[in-house]
Amino acid sequence: MDLLHVIVLAIVQGLAELLPVSSSAHVIVVAKLLHEDMSTPANALLLVLLHTGTMFAVLAYFWRRWADEFFSAWSRFYPFAKLVVLASICSAAVFLPAQALVKHVLSRGGAAVDIEVLFNKLNWIAPSLAVVGLLIIYAGRHPAQRLPGDEIAGGTPLRWADAVVMGVLQGLAIPFRGFSRSGATISGGLLTDGRRAEVESFSFAMVVAITPFAILWELRRVVRSAHSTGAAHWATWLEPGLVGMVFSFLAGLLALRWLSRWLEGGRWSWFGVYCLGFAGVAGALYWRGW
Repeated sequence: MDLLHVIVLAIVQGLAELLPVSSSAHVIVVAKLLHEDMSTPANALLLVLLHTGTMFAVLAYFWRRWADEFFSAWSRFYPFAKLVVLASICSAAVFLPAQALVKHVLSRGGAAVDIEVLFNKLNWIAPSLAVVGLLIIYAGRHPAQRLPGDEIAGGTPLRWADAVVMGVLQGLAIPFRGFSRSGATISGGLLTDGRRAEVESFSFAMVVAITPFAILWELRRVVRSAHSTGAAHWATWLEPGLVGMVFSFLAGLLALRWLSRWLEGGRWSWFGVYCLGFAGVAGALYWRGW
């Protein structure tokens, strides 16, 4: 892939991965406009490295907050870690059957297919964008009910119900391209009356917990695909990917600052309006044969 295309996709990935607007939808639309096939092993590896860059952006952005709030004492860390584990279990419990169902639908009448074919299906992406857009708008207009001090033992400003709802929504977001993970999980936390800053922080803690496993899963798929085609040129593929990782890291930091300001400033629903508009763009491209 041309280096300029790598940088463009890295910036798009970094912004859209951490803003609640679906990175998959944006990357596939931009890739199609650039005439790039993101299903090749080289480009699949590029996406893995771009996701790695955004994970490091999350760590850099939230580390001081997490250190102050949760890592300062075991009595604060343990309740927080239990909620992260609970949310991750809920995500897996939803993701695995959802993935099996989607693969069954995609494979109907033919050979088994990998769920990653959804990455190129705008007719799946557009409805997912619309659904998460409506969820974000509804959550953004939902009045917060929880008061300061309404927290579980140990000082964690989140409850079991918050972790379960956010974990379930994260599990749904993984197989359905276009159903923004951050948009769904943060909206879920707002609808269970979580306070905005704590919901945001927990949502991205969930990301850090599952992203290493997601990266390993994607790498497994890349290696399998490369060996099946008999064309694995790792050194050539890594160079543009590492450049892209730097740009996705920087774009991710910018996206997180943007998200925090709008979320805590009461402008969360505007992300939902954007998702609805972009769903229309993706739908129009699909009907035009893209």
